[in-house]
Amino acid sequence: MSHPTYVEEVNAITGVLHHYIEGARSGKGTAMKPAFHDAATIYGYVGADLFGGPIQGLFDWNDTNGPAKDIKTQICSVDVVGTCANVRVDSDNWTGHRFTDFFNLVKFDGQWQIVSKVFYLHP
Repeated sequence: MSHPTYVEEVNAITGVLHHYIEGARSGKGTAMKPAFHDAATIYGYVGADLFGGPIQGLFDWNDTNGPAKDIKTQICSVDVVGTCANVRVDSDNWTGHRFTDFFNLVKFDGQWQIVSKVFYLHP
């Protein structure tokens, strides 16, 4: 059995992140959901208030927030070691917001999934 190359792994991981980005663009939490493990979590601050807990909170916020048709995103870094990965994504104009997200992923049965998201909402 051959092991995937670094390039193949990065391509697979960025493919997973595209579910997240397209979910933001469409405003549909269900479009994001395939990127995330069922037990994934999210944490970050919105002003002085902590936004955190199960990833369903992100899907619900995204549904309420609506489509971000003019969002601009950049996958800034992908770090892969074995079955673990970390990805940084910066987003401009997510319905007027600017975010920096850090995602931790684990490869389960050959498929990458996000297990946690932490974010910074730029003032």
